[in-house]
This record gives sequence, C-alpha cells and structure tokens, in this order.
Amino acid sequence: MQAILLSSEEVAKRAKELYENSIRSQVETEKNIGKMVIIDIETGEYAVDKIGIESARYLRSKNPLARLFGIRIGYKFAVSFCGDMERDYR
Repeated sequence: MQAILLSSEEVAKRAKELYENSIRSQVETEKNIGKMVIIDIETGEYAVDKIGIESARYLRSKNPLARLFGIRIGYKFAVSFCGDMERDYR
C-alpha cells in the first residue's frame, strides 16, 4: 500500500474529525479522563492507555506505516510545558 503524503495539519484535522464524529462518545468516560487515545487516521482504529505508548505500539504492530495522532481525553491539549492543563467540557 502506498502512503499518502499529508501535512501535519491535515493529519491533525483528520484525527480530530474522527475523534469528534465517532470516537469521543465511546472513550470519554470518567475513568478515561486524562488518558491518551491514539488514532490511526487511515483506518479509524484507536487505542487508549495512560500515556499513549502502548496504544501506539499496538496500532503500529497492526500497521507499521500507520499515521498516528494522539489526543488527551477530556483536555484541550495533549501536553503542557508550564504545568497547567485546561479541561474541555463539551
């Protein structure tokens, strides 16, 4: 399978669309708030774990060329360098 060249902005846009349209309602539970969801933007498959490493490994084992994107469940940003994380209450 030939990889489609996408900019990082296009990858982020596709991942956010997948998250909002089909994944968010399944993963955004109280026990998952603060965990990472890693999304394969080509297949729509996703996995959840505490920091995203195991999810990324799992998805890469299924598709080594996967375009992956991570979203922190319940937050506006995946990481913060200043220590403040703003919750996303939608």
